[in-house]
Parts: sequence; structure tokens; C-alpha cells
Amino acid sequence: MQKMKWNTEAIVLLGVLISIEVVLSRFFSISAWNIKIGFSFLPVVVAALLLGPLQAGIVAALGDLIGALLFPVGAYFPGFTLTAFLTGIVFGLFLHKSQSMTRVIEAVAVNQLVLSLLLNTLWISVMYHSPFSALMVVRIVQCAILIPIQIIMIRLMSKALNHDWKKAIV
Repeated sequence: MQKMKWNTEAIVLLGVLISIEVVLSRFFSISAWNIKIGFSFLPVVVAALLLGPLQAGIVAALGDLIGALLFPVGAYFPGFTLTAFLTGIVFGLFLHKSQSMTRVIEAVAVNQLVLSLLLNTLWISVMYHSPFSALMVVRIVQCAILIPIQIIMIRLMSKALNHDWKKAIV
């Protein structure tokens, strides 16, 4: 496995992707206390495709942390930052080397069904002292909406990215 070079270009790319994640998450998402639909996964996926799992996790976690500090929507809860980091790791593990339809579906399924539906629902339940099963019903709708959107967008993005640029960074 090839290690990423922590060169200026890669660090700048991480900063840009983190900034885009914050903007998409905080200003271009539909959010309520228990549901969030948006495109903030896109910069995380770009990091996963071009840089790998760790860097995608960093983009997601720092994007969540910076967004929560600069533009709070409610009380900060570190569980969501952990889930964001794991989301980036999963996208990177599944998509960094290959973006076949099967790998895209697997990445989205793990992220949406395990991390978003189960883990984030647990965090919401803990934060707001709400029944887990009642939250789950509403959050299933979020996953049903996001799964096809993420699959389509990731496939389009992986085809659109210039993989020669990837070789320059990795």
C-alpha cells in the first residue's frame, strides 16, 4: 500500500475539501434536530477517491468539528464527529482503489445503514433522551432518500475526476 505524500498540494486540497464540507453541511443541507439531507458527503468522497481513507476521515471529522464550532446548530456532541471520521474511513476503504458499482453500493450501504441509521440515531437518542426506535422510523426515510442520491453522485464523481491528478498527489 502506497503512503500519501504530505506535500503542499495535498494539504491545500485537504483544506479546500474541509471548507467545502463545512459550507455544504451548514448552509446547503436540509436539517432538523433528528434528520439531515444534503451533499456534504461529496468533498469527503473526493478525499476518499484521491487521497485515501485516513485523509477522507480527516476531511469529514474536521469539517464536522469546524462547522460545529463556527456555525453551531445545537450543542456539540463528539459522537457525531466520530461518526463523520468513520464515514470518511469507510468511503476511503471502499472507493480509494476501485469505484465499481458494487463497491459504491457497499460503501453507501455501510455508511447509511450502519453509521447514519444506527450510530447517529444512537447519538441523537442519547443527546435528546428520545426513544431509539421512534427516531429510527423517521431516520429510515432519510436513508431511503440519501442512498440512491449518494450512489448516483459517487458514480458520476468517480467518472468525472481526472485520475492522472490522483497520481500526482499519492
